Amino acid sequence: MKDRSQRRPLRKTALLAATAALPAMAMVMMTGGSAAAHGAPMDPGSRTYLCYVHSIDHTGQIKPNNPACAAALAQGGANAYYNWFAVLQSNGQGRTDGFIPDGQLCSGGSGAFDFSGFDLPRNDWPYTHVTAGDQYRFSYNVWAHHPGSFHMYVTKDGFDPSQPLTWNDMEDEPFASVDDPPWTGVGSINDEYYWTSTLPADKTGRHVIYTVWERSDSPETFYSCSDVVFDGGNGEVTVPGGSTGASAEVAEAHSAVPDLGDHDHHGSHAAHASASHAAHSATPVNSTADWFGPGSALSEAGQAVGALLGGWSGR
Repeated sequence: MKDRSQRRPLRKTALLAATAALPAMAMVMMTGGSAAAHGAPMDPGSRTYLCYVHSIDHTGQIKPNNPACAAALAQGGANAYYNWFAVLQSNGQGRTDGFIPDGQLCSGGSGAFDFSGFDLPRNDWPYTHVTAGDQYRFSYNVWAHHPGSFHMYVTKDGFDPSQPLTWNDMEDEPFASVDDPPWTGVGSINDEYYWTSTLPADKTGRHVIYTVWERSDSPETFYSCSDVVFDGGNGEVTVPGGSTGASAEVAEAHSAVPDLGDHDHHGSHAAHASASHAAHSATPVNSTADWFGPGSALSEAGQAVGALLGGWSGR
């Protein structure tokens, strides 16, 4: 597989998370950074996306029936599930072969969280049924929006899902690429980039579609594996072992709030299950204006710090 990263220089932006401490917020306001992008393929769904939506129960707990998703949970923990949209390298610059190690393609080298469980070589991942040569409507979640290019590769004939996925398993060139596709909205599990491309005409059986999202306003690059079977299908999803997934509303409510920084500062989501979703905004911070005013991130953080200081002073 060829590395397609030799393009125009990319500018790295940085913005710390809205939930960071006040000194960090002051840094954000001075630099005027923009929000970091987040997302993952929804159709055909990536391993992180399909495992998340088919494993989260109505209480927000991750309880997969699918054996592959359960193995990923055991290896990497629930953090990777709640951050299903963050398989990325903050300084990826669109790089592929020679940058992401063999055997770590589906985790993107686990740059932000421990997605290593999604690299496990198995033949029982949830998968999407597709038809070779079909005009297919692709869908990629817009958890946070930024311009960029999507490149879709597919595994070579003879791909063995029981072996670690390597760059040598991938076709050299993407079967489709698209720049700045249309999008429906931002910050919801239902919001999407969408486009129509032709699936490879000469594939049969089980394969992996590998999607690389390269931002054009930052070096940040996203990587994902979507398991598919070329069997004449039209986007139907099979979940071996069955789905325990709750509604889309539950899945959205328990997804982590994206870290708006440069991903060297990703924090833990371990306390998420015990926190109320009301304390989180489903809409990422997209401009410095969102930091000000009643109900803003800065205002709420200031009130929280003030309350803590007040409590300490009374002791």
